[in-house]
Amino acid sequence: MSMLEDLTKESKVAMRKAVENTKRELATIRSGKATTNLLDTVRVDAYGQMVPLNQVGSVAAPEPRMLTVQPWDKGLTGAIEKAIQSSDLGLNPSNDGTIIRVPLPPLTEERRKELVKIVHKLAEEGKIGVRHGRTETIAKIKKVEHVSDDDKRHSEKDVQRLHDEAIAQIEEFVKAKESEIMEV
Repeated sequence: MSMLEDLTKESKVAMRKAVENTKRELATIRSGKATTNLLDTVRVDAYGQMVPLNQVGSVAAPEPRMLTVQPWDKGLTGAIEKAIQSSDLGLNPSNDGTIIRVPLPPLTEERRKELVKIVHKLAEEGKIGVRHGRTETIAKIKKVEHVSDDDKRHSEKDVQRLHDEAIAQIEEFVKAKESEIMEV
């Protein structure tokens, strides 16, 4: 019996990772207000390699429609500014030599709809991760030997229940993010 319980626990961990990853990804999508997570996906060409922005400077949100980036190495100011500009976030940074200011323009209706599509795409990727965890675990459960079919079915139901809960969580994140984006 413990083999089935171990598989169910493994499945739960895999699904939780998919949900947490989706939650993190959704946090990087821009809504109406400034959040430091917005620049998490930006990668900067620093010292000959692409590194996350938060490893070359500190990001702050001093006002609702403004982000600032304070580079730790002043020589990277231009590279950071260029990385933000070339990201698909639609932002236009400016720098005064020491700090990079990133004003957040108000979202147009068209841009809001684009962002909602991106949210749904990221959510679908998260759901695929959850489904993958379920499918893999159920396949392993079926291969377990010296266990009754009833116990296997019971474990499969547990895994399905975990799957349904994880999918529901992702749906909640999507609803919240969608209303945040569409809020004018």
